[in-house]
Amino acid sequence: MFTYGEKETEYLKSRDRKLGEVIDRMGFLEVEVMPDVFTALVFSIINQQVSSKAADTVWARLQEMAGTMSPEFILAMDAEALQKCGTTHKKISYIRGIAEAVVTGQVDFTKLRHMSDKQVINYLSSLHGIGPWTAEMLLIFSLNRPDVVSYDDLAIRRAMMKLYGLTELTKEQFQRYRKRYSPYGSVASLYLWDLSVE
Repeated sequence: MFTYGEKETEYLKSRDRKLGEVIDRMGFLEVEVMPDVFTALVFSIINQQVSSKAADTVWARLQEMAGTMSPEFILAMDAEALQKCGTTHKKISYIRGIAEAVVTGQVDFTKLRHMSDKQVINYLSSLHGIGPWTAEMLLIFSLNRPDVVSYDDLAIRRAMMKLYGLTELTKEQFQRYRKRYSPYGSVASLYLWDLSVE
């Protein structure tokens, strides 16, 4: 589970009354994380630009095929067989490319633990199919980083507009809210995501 507690929620409530009301209403959120970086990246790629329901279906099928997700499994499987899980040819090529980068030693995910958030985003963005959003999701849902609020996440921006009664949200406004939530932006993100689907 993503690790947070009263210290983080009390801080956010003290910094932002409206977010505090959401936190009080929703209570403690139990959010699963994927400590294995490769698995988390595959999951994030499958989730790109599709509904959660569609992504969950593809993910369930892929897990059923794989048992345990690994770069070796992805490379051993025929691309067409992987595509039968319901995802696109492009996403399969991204996933296979990352698997190959791991197996050949082009990337070393153990290094991520010692990098700053910005360094992680830059390092992962060198891989095809990984942009800032995917890297930011990995920071939260695999590396448990505490202070990530993604401008590239449409649901986060919509939730901010809903929370603060805005008809539009400039990047400057977004940055102002992000700074307000710091150093516990990831916890704020969890509540904003839940707010976006209410």
